[in-house]
Amino acid sequence: MAVFTELSDADSSAIAHNCNLGTLLSVIGIANGDTETTYLFRSAAGEFIVTLFENGAAPLDLDQAFVTMDALHANGVPCPKPRRTVDGKATFNAADRLVAVVDFLPGSSVKRAGIEQCEDLGRVMAQIHTTLARKRKRKPSVLPTGSIHGALVHDNIFFLGNAVSGVINFRLRHEDVLISEIADVLVSWTLDLQGGIDTDRARAILRGYQTIRTLTTIEKTALPGFVLASAARHYAGGEERDHLLESAIAAYKSMTADMFD
Repeated sequence: MAVFTELSDADSSAIAHNCNLGTLLSVIGIANGDTETTYLFRSAAGEFIVTLFENGAAPLDLDQAFVTMDALHANGVPCPKPRRTVDGKATFNAADRLVAVVDFLPGSSVKRAGIEQCEDLGRVMAQIHTTLARKRKRKPSVLPTGSIHGALVHDNIFFLGNAVSGVINFRLRHEDVLISEIADVLVSWTLDLQGGIDTDRARAILRGYQTIRTLTTIEKTALPGFVLASAARHYAGGEERDHLLESAIAAYKSMTADMFD
């Protein structure tokens, strides 16, 4: 059930004061959902996204997301710049809700990404992986692990033209093998109507990724299996679940060795 929390003028002023946003010019409700209410605040200092969390959000989780965004933004990843409070905190309370504020990002999500958009998506994904990577020794026979975004789906990626202009929603960041996120992105962004992988778009994502981070031999070998698992999860949650097996196998078979050329 959708929810929307109305902000009073006093609430809006308190948010602007707490995050040093300056004098407000306008406050616009731009989205609602089951778990959060979102506003666009405009002031002389710029434009900001204000999110009121209706339930299920903890201050610690949001603080960790802010730390992630701070690191990524400082390294050129197109993600929102967090706006901390005057006390240095990621969140505070207004209208009896937990509130977080970030800079507004231009752009919009797309239903079907083009080749150049896919290539830039791959590049940005690799930027995220390398920026959040920890230096650690690893055997060549072991799949590289690290922090991944966890939800690089269409709703969380904005484009301006062919370039990624924004990546949002870092609350699902977690540690995993990096190839798992690559597989999820391939499935989410390149599945065709027959259940296979659109090879041109998949090649573009992998090509963009490897301009930043080169896949290891073991990752290339493992990728088809991860695509199979990701496709199975994808189809299990949709109307195509009756054709899950053949569709997942079609995606697996699409991942040929020349995909990396």
